[in-house]
Amino acid sequence: MKTFSTSVVELRQRFDQTVETHPYECGWADEALFFVELHDAEPGERVVLRVQLSADGIRWLDEGTVIETAAASFARVTHFGGFLRLAGTAIRADGGPISVTLSVRLALKG
Repeated sequence: MKTFSTSVVELRQRFDQTVETHPYECGWADEALFFVELHDAEPGERVVLRVQLSADGIRWLDEGTVIETAAASFARVTHFGGFLRLAGTAIRADGGPISVTLSVRLALKG
């Protein structure tokens, strides 16, 4: 029987232009789902987030999956190291920086 865990990585957390979620240790899992929710976004605001992986939770590499959303979205990830996180930017339609409020949940199965 597989083990399943869902964790709230960020809950209504405010980010100023640059987004880096807390790292989550999940080396035991075979697969992961990131659920991202952008709260109270104005028209034209969005986040562009990259899934990152790490062997030690300190040095990060882009995994290749990108989430771009103005509301809510998800990403599936397999074949990762010991830690996962999301990193990216919050931008307006004109390309200017903004502050955003995000919730990120991570569902793991292994």
